[in-house]
Amino acid sequence: MSASGNPLSADLDHILDHTRGHWDEARGARFFVTGGTGFFGCWLLESFAWANERLSLGAEMLVLTRNLSAFQKKAPHLANRADIRFQVGDARDFEFPSGEYPFVIHAATEASAKLNNENPALMLDTIVAGTRRAVEFVGQCGTKKFLLTSSGAVYGNQPPDLIRVSEDYAGGPSVSDPRSAYAEGKRMSELLCALASRQQRFEPKIARCYAFVGPYLPLDAHFAIGNFIGDTIAGSPITISGDGTPYRSYLYAADLAIWLWTILFRGTANRPYNVGSADPVNIAETAAAVSRALPGNVPVNILQKPVAGQPAQRYVPDTTRAQSELGLKQFIQLDDAIQRTARWHSRM
Repeated sequence: MSASGNPLSADLDHILDHTRGHWDEARGARFFVTGGTGFFGCWLLESFAWANERLSLGAEMLVLTRNLSAFQKKAPHLANRADIRFQVGDARDFEFPSGEYPFVIHAATEASAKLNNENPALMLDTIVAGTRRAVEFVGQCGTKKFLLTSSGAVYGNQPPDLIRVSEDYAGGPSVSDPRSAYAEGKRMSELLCALASRQQRFEPKIARCYAFVGPYLPLDAHFAIGNFIGDTIAGSPITISGDGTPYRSYLYAADLAIWLWTILFRGTANRPYNVGSADPVNIAETAAAVSRALPGNVPVNILQKPVAGQPAQRYVPDTTRAQSELGLKQFIQLDDAIQRTARWHSRM
């Protein structure tokens, strides 16, 4: 697709501008990606294709997907490229493709709050078995660098007096709470990478991801900011079912892609990096920001009142390590990120 025909061209130029120096080692190389058709995956595919064309890398990407036909409808401009091929299969038991893949990205996760609540055992098995299969593949395909998209959930509940969580925080999720299945799966995935790298000669790179906003983010799932944008585009009031006090932070998807590629190519092996915005914003403020940033000025309804004296929940990363070691930062601020996301979805 030409630059003029891609609604993400400005974002993709932005990604390339900040990763241009990383791609030389990928010339003529092959990438294998799991989870390549979800939110993270679409941004990895978009930015890979953009860099591959503009830098004449001659690289190829093989993407594992469970539902190729759905992706062909979702992103035909990616599904029909010659430099991106697809293999149908499940991350837990996929057949190993032949040949060498110096770069492997394991981004397959059933990121479903519904599944985590209703069938936590399946959630845990999906994450752990998928990672185990991925590192087994790494041992047979000549991989040099392996990126695992982990999660800030590995820290468990963030203490309310801790404004931001750093990678050195020693907390963890409750092992007696079935809702910890997603978080424990991610913790086990990181451990599997560390164990495998002791036996095999590859570099595991760990990205502990937080909350994001941008094109390809579903507007009808469990992502609060996506729901708020969807309501506003529809001209409906934004409704918050809780009290609006929990804190999150949101990194724009193009910045996310910059961070992930940089961690893959330049990150230190087995050294986790928090990935996200360090700017806290509570849910009520997020809803107000969406209403303010987009046309319509829709009202915000908060159904519950805060409980006096009850500290607000927090899920906000300290990103000092990524900034100081890899030169990463948040380039696109929240209001701009909301507007870019809404413009993209309005084109669909």
